[in-house]
Amino acid sequence: MENIIIEIQKGIIQGDAQRTKEKTTMALLQGIDPEKIIEEGLLSPMVGIGQRFRAGELFIPDVLMSSRAMHASLYIIKANLEQSKFFDKGLIVIGTVAGDLHDIGKNMISMFLESQGYNIIDLGIDVPASTFVEAVKVHKPDILALSALLTTTVSEQQSVVAKLKEAGLRDKVKVIVGGGPVTIEFAESIGADGFGNHLFDTIDLVKRLTEN
Repeated sequence: MENIIIEIQKGIIQGDAQRTKEKTTMALLQGIDPEKIIEEGLLSPMVGIGQRFRAGELFIPDVLMSSRAMHASLYIIKANLEQSKFFDKGLIVIGTVAGDLHDIGKNMISMFLESQGYNIIDLGIDVPASTFVEAVKVHKPDILALSALLTTTVSEQQSVVAKLKEAGLRDKVKVIVGGGPVTIEFAESIGADGFGNHLFDTIDLVKRLTEN
């Protein structure tokens, strides 16, 4: 493995966005294939980070720093992949529901999914149900991901699903829900297609839904 790929891996593991960005630029200048940088430089160390997170050896702040480093690298190389089929695994619309201003978990999931070849449309925070419905109508995503971090806003996920049904769009998109107060029982009760309680579980869920 090229030394520069190893340097990129170190940047990811250490959560050093600037270092990762610089080494990614150097790798591209050396003519290393962008997809190789993603597969070996970014995803390989993130698999290890995911395993350590699940084992309780790392915590959300650690994962967030590595996520940001990964995103810094991805930003540099994405332009080189615009004509590639790398970003053809699926289109995902994601957002935090109305009344909720939390975005850390949503942002990490977006970055991880993008690094694995998904196109992401991030609607941001405090998103009304009508905006989610309009996004599904316009963009025709494979998955609609709804985040809610407050017990007072989880009901908005149900509202979005109901609005999709009213618009005749529910069967056009897979809906997944997540956030601290969200449970699998709640997800099933509102008719969601999946539930992700943790970052890496959500990534696995998206893969299952888009590969079927």
